Amino acid sequence: MWTIELRFTTDNAEHTAARLAARPAHRVALAALHADGRLHAAGPFADDSGALLILDVPTRTALDAVLAADPYFHLPAVQLTNIREWSPVVGPESR
Repeated sequence: MWTIELRFTTDNAEHTAARLAARPAHRVALAALHADGRLHAAGPFADDSGALLILDVPTRTALDAVLAADPYFHLPAVQLTNIREWSPVVGPESR
């Protein structure tokens, strides 16, 4: 499993507008990942400064392909700040 942390930049109104315009299509992509079991959870932080995703894909290459397929992750207002492999010890996917 992988955790992905995003940060939303707000210093450019045009970039923020582009991010908000892309959000509905991004959420459709997230719903598809969830439906096929690759996305366990995703959502913005309470202060809307960024978001967290938990994905279950076998390799970093597979994760990179998932991220590359969603243009939201390539917007200037969306910065990938942290990508880490994660091994949960409690929960339905514990190893």
